[in-house]
Amino acid sequence: MTYTFEMMTQEQAMDIAYKWHYDGDYSFYDMEADKEDLEEFVDPKKRGDTMYSVTMYNELVGFFSVYKGEDSTFDIGLGMRPDLTGKGEGVKFLNAGIAFVKSEFKPKKITLSVATFNQRAIKLYRKVGFIETTTFMQDTNGSTFEFLKMEYEC
Repeated sequence: MTYTFEMMTQEQAMDIAYKWHYDGDYSFYDMEADKEDLEEFVDPKKRGDTMYSVTMYNELVGFFSVYKGEDSTFDIGLGMRPDLTGKGEGVKFLNAGIAFVKSEFKPKKITLSVATFNQRAIKLYRKVGFIETTTFMQDTNGSTFEFLKMEYEC
């Protein structure tokens, strides 16, 4: 399986934003769960050149965002299509994303943030080599949630 990373199209953004819905507690990650996140995701100007679609065999399977920080640090965000989550593909998907970021941006460090309730994702990130750095509270989805900041040394 080979993942392909390309600049996200408007059609792909709309598909993810309005058709991808996660089960149970993971519905937290539905784009429609937070108005500001949704607006940023579907507005091409706000989305800019930070969002990539991930396809396999020309089928949309996920997305990856990449934001440049300080000192060659890049912050990422990612999501897999809901019907593909929890099936053991996360390591391959995340490793492909890390390889893409390394190839395109030459980072010294990659960071990400994850809601602390999402132990499934935290376990995956640890497995791939991310380490915890700090926790913080963030207003999102109509409330305040605890997030874990993690980093990966390249």
